[in-house]
Amino acid sequence: MKKIIIAIDGFSSTGKSTIAKKLADNLGYIYVDTGAMYRSVALYALQNDCIVNEEVDEEKLISELDSIKIYFKYNPQLGFAEVFLNDENVESEIRTLEVSKYVSPVATISEVRKKLVEQQQEMGKDKGIVMDGRDIGTVVFPDAELKIFMTASAETRAERRYKELRDRGDSITFDEVLDNVVTRDRIDTSREDSPLVKAKDAIEFDNSKMTIDQQLNAIKELVKEKLN
Repeated sequence: MKKIIIAIDGFSSTGKSTIAKKLADNLGYIYVDTGAMYRSVALYALQNDCIVNEEVDEEKLISELDSIKIYFKYNPQLGFAEVFLNDENVESEIRTLEVSKYVSPVATISEVRKKLVEQQQEMGKDKGIVMDGRDIGTVVFPDAELKIFMTASAETRAERRYKELRDRGDSITFDEVLDNVVTRDRIDTSREDSPLVKAKDAIEFDNSKMTIDQQLNAIKELVKEKLN
């Protein structure tokens, strides 16, 4: 049966990972959360003194890239693959706001991007993959058969992220979350190496007023069109 590569890019907290997971499960495809990979590098930086005075020590982090091993392991109970950093399950640790503060700065480092992009391209060599991130349709898989660019207002995205963090028990304010969302948008779209941009052949997908099921059904129709 024909398989394709599905690239889902977009701004932070647009629900890319949620949709990508459900879509991959529905299609029987492999799901790769590239954001989790960058979050894992940011977590490593926090845990290994690569953050000094709230700034990323790029030279130190680059020198330790060979010590960073990231992989995904499918959890049948959860129904998706969890991310492991140096053989430790860090699926929960990488979702904190503290890690979120450093994801975009870490992602601006060319050496980090090169290392992770190589791994991502290797994962998709046999197709049948759904991958979400910031540069999947422009850099990682520029020839992907289906490219989707997800967007929503900053306030909508902050509200979603705020609820997720509060439900998990994190003590955080909405303004802190909104500030993080706006800051990440600025860094992601202005970085020199692989900035967040909509690929020319990507389908823009504003999910501000859509439920998860509505989003999933709409994207499944797009997949059918590509497969046919």
